[in-house]
Amino acid sequence: MWRDKKPDRPLVLNLEPKPLQANQPSKPPQATLEGTTLISKEAVRPTGTIADSVAACLGPSLHVKGEISGSEDLYIYGMVEGLVQLDERKLTVGTTAKVTANIIAGEVVVCGNVRGNVRAKNRIEIRKDASVTGDLTTRQILIEDGAYFKGSLEIDGVAEKEADKNVSSQMASTPPKVTAAGAGPGSI
Repeated sequence: MWRDKKPDRPLVLNLEPKPLQANQPSKPPQATLEGTTLISKEAVRPTGTIADSVAACLGPSLHVKGEISGSEDLYIYGMVEGLVQLDERKLTVGTTAKVTANIIAGEVVVCGNVRGNVRAKNRIEIRKDASVTGDLTTRQILIEDGAYFKGSLEIDGVAEKEADKNVSSQMASTPPKVTAAGAGPGSI
């Protein structure tokens, strides 16, 4: 069906080599930027901001001792000893990672091995086959079946207290409705 269509003009290829002079190297064609405008993504982004898709990565062959701090997401697949501090960002500890450090981040996802205290402003996830030995402090926690956790857990109630205030103020503004099962007009 599609192969039946013939080109309107014949295809001509020139396969003859052009002679080169022995003493002069061939010159690549000159590239020009006339009539084009190049804009870098960095130039468009406001200063001080980081794209959501940008994340740093420590590969499995890296071994870091000391303090890691920053303002971008971080994936760790190697070994880290010391302190990891990513204030409002996400830290992911990969399956091959061995982290012996205290961790402070916005969100922490553990798929590997962590020994140390973990504090996350929003959420901590301990995935299947992961291991965490240390104290956890967070608003939300998720521990999958098959994960290992040894330590204490403190649920940071800042978000819960704000939710309780909203619920109690709504309860105060609307009178409670109490109904009993089976009770209705003429049931007595």
